[in-house]
Amino acid sequence: MTDQIKDNNGITLDIIYASIGNNGFSEQTLQLIDNYINNILDGKTDIIQFNQQEHAGLCCAGEALIGAYIVCNYARASLEAGSDAGAGKTNPPNWEIDELQEKIVQQWAEAKGLWFATAEQDIESEYGPMVAKGAEAKVYYKGGDTSVVKLRTSIYATLGRALESIVLHNALFPETQMNVIGFTRDADGLFRSILTQPYICCKRLATKQEIDDMVSQKGFSDNHDGQGVNYIGDRLNLEDMHPANVFIDTLSVEPICIDCIVKFIRK
Repeated sequence: MTDQIKDNNGITLDIIYASIGNNGFSEQTLQLIDNYINNILDGKTDIIQFNQQEHAGLCCAGEALIGAYIVCNYARASLEAGSDAGAGKTNPPNWEIDELQEKIVQQWAEAKGLWFATAEQDIESEYGPMVAKGAEAKVYYKGGDTSVVKLRTSIYATLGRALESIVLHNALFPETQMNVIGFTRDADGLFRSILTQPYICCKRLATKQEIDDMVSQKGFSDNHDGQGVNYIGDRLNLEDMHPANVFIDTLSVEPICIDCIVKFIRK
């Protein structure tokens, strides 16, 4: 997953990965990662798997996500190198990748001051009570605020894929962009990203036809799995697009997706 694209400081992901491997998250390594993040935000460096629209979604997701995504890619690359993947041997299993990604992202987040060990206990006093809870997220909201705060866990194969999904959501649905502000583990030990998202005043839930029309305009069509909530495009799978995840906004009277499952089509 490395690239050879240099930013204006002459930094490549290979240089960053070597620094993590040799020095851990030393001041030097953190500075290399920060410089790379800044050049991504300034439009001087790209992460090659994202197109222009997705790159905008990456930048909207914030510095914490970009840094964590770089670290996740390091974890995957180091495991693949250790298993000689691509040389006739099997790729490491997703559970092993996920386990290492969570471990190393926590180390990086602790070094950066982005790890909040007691977030689940403290979040209500700062951001308001929990107003919703689903399989993927716990949602907190204080009346009058313009944003909600979510503790979002991964229902994806790996943490890297979960972070990637935030980028892709932002690219497809910029009106409900997610911005990652830190990381934690909940009382059950589940790794969670802490993020903010605009508060949407719901007039009503969207109908199936309204959802179909919305995703069609974005280049998706029903994947014909019989569930009626999953769609396919040229690059992406879009899933879990049921009415509880798509509201009709009170102000715009347009369907707005607040959450879904989105991932690259990988062969």
